[in-house]
Amino acid sequence: MAWLAACQADTRELAGRWYQAPGSWVYRGQTDLAMEGLRPVGKVELTGGHFWQQADFEIKTAGRHVLDFKNTSTIGRFHHIIFNAQGRQVADEHGGMQSSEKNPFFLRHGREINLPPGRYRLLTELNSPFFLASPQPYLDRLDNYRQAIKPGDALTLICMGIFTGLMIYYAAQAVARRNLSAAMYSAFILGNLLFDGSALQVFPELFGIHWIYMVSVPILFSNTAYILFVMALLELRRDIHPRLHLAGKCLLTLLGGMVMLAAVMPHWSLEIDRYGVGLFLAYGLIAGITLAREGSITARFYLCAIGTFFVLGIMTISVSSFKSNVLYIEHMGLFSVSVEVLLLALVLSYQIAQLARQKDYALERMEHSILAARTDSLTGLSNRVALDLALECLPRHGSLTFVDMDGLKFYNDRFGHKRGDELLCALARHLSERLGAKAHAHRLGGDEFAITCEEGDISWVERMLSLALEDLRANGFESAGASSGSVHVSEAPNKEELKHMADCRMFANKRLRKRSRYDDMLDQDISKQI
Repeated sequence: MAWLAACQADTRELAGRWYQAPGSWVYRGQTDLAMEGLRPVGKVELTGGHFWQQADFEIKTAGRHVLDFKNTSTIGRFHHIIFNAQGRQVADEHGGMQSSEKNPFFLRHGREINLPPGRYRLLTELNSPFFLASPQPYLDRLDNYRQAIKPGDALTLICMGIFTGLMIYYAAQAVARRNLSAAMYSAFILGNLLFDGSALQVFPELFGIHWIYMVSVPILFSNTAYILFVMALLELRRDIHPRLHLAGKCLLTLLGGMVMLAAVMPHWSLEIDRYGVGLFLAYGLIAGITLAREGSITARFYLCAIGTFFVLGIMTISVSSFKSNVLYIEHMGLFSVSVEVLLLALVLSYQIAQLARQKDYALERMEHSILAARTDSLTGLSNRVALDLALECLPRHGSLTFVDMDGLKFYNDRFGHKRGDELLCALARHLSERLGAKAHAHRLGGDEFAITCEEGDISWVERMLSLALEDLRANGFESAGASSGSVHVSEAPNKEELKHMADCRMFANKRLRKRSRYDDMLDQDISKQI
């Protein structure tokens, strides 16, 4: 990238000799640390301590410059002292994550200095409980430095926004759906949000939080949350995947031990984080491969996410120095986790969509079952169960009509049950067409039917029944007939009494019809005899 090469072309790494100062040593204005008997070291120890660097450099062109660190921004306290060739102190700058000094450059430890041409000596003091990487002072022109830090700051703020949004979203999902994988995923993001927000100066700059252990402690718990997330996402249960389940339990115990070890040895807490990240990456990769081979679609998607994160994560936790002065190793870690977070968000979205589809399918099947339970399989009319539910909703002015069909036995005995079924279906069809939306027909079983009418218009219901019977006779069922009995809801104290009254009236009408037919037949015989 052209802009990156241009930014690095104007920077100067101030390489010098590093010394480790004992706890009792105090700086008293010395200009040559080599004469102080301090222990020379090859580089700054990542487990922290008190270090000094002495470096000589030359300014050839007058101008405003910025003194900052490469590799990492995780520095507890720093102190820059610059002497000119005559040994006179010309600059004295303090800062760091544990310092209350205001940073002149947003999210950076840069300090602006104005030096005329000449030779200078820089003494840099570092005092920190740990380092993410080895800090290395460098010098850059002010205008170039301002341009160089923009991409890193933009990356930090964008990723912080992504973390915050996804964390809140999946926390809400966890509460609404009582979903463990979403809850642990949200906790994992929170741990990384606190880590990156502290390591990259967001929390110290914006909220005045200068507790450096915000860099290490959240990751200890984030690692644990990730193991639980994997076990919940891939459904690693003891009865199905006993080995992976046991391995997860053992890792959780080990990570718990690491938390206690970090409490006893805080200088090692960031190094313990590295081992924890390596453990959960390995576990996630193994679990993803195992379940993907078994055919799990979720595991295959997850494997893409963890595979990408595994490569980026191993690179990040194994690097101790970075060539670029534009980006820190923290930026590399932030980018790695952001990729993982976004990919895992897609995996969780797929899983949630799957759950939603399964829920919709289950609801559809349940509705189908309910409909089947309330529908007569032969005629398609509502059945006795549906009638009882309909009676619960009938208003007091509504009505119930029971219908007993005549002629079913005749057609069954003479033409077979298939013809009898055709008779029942034909009556159901014609009756439904006649009633329309004003009333509803039910088949109770055998040759018994019922009609509910919310308007309670009994005379209209009985007229529609007569028309339906005429339609039936006009279509090949000349021997078909029916008896009916109607009652208003207001006439009965409850639905059982309502059905009993309708049933009694129907059979009373049936007896009257039989007697009427008998009298007609008797009159016909008498007429023939006469």
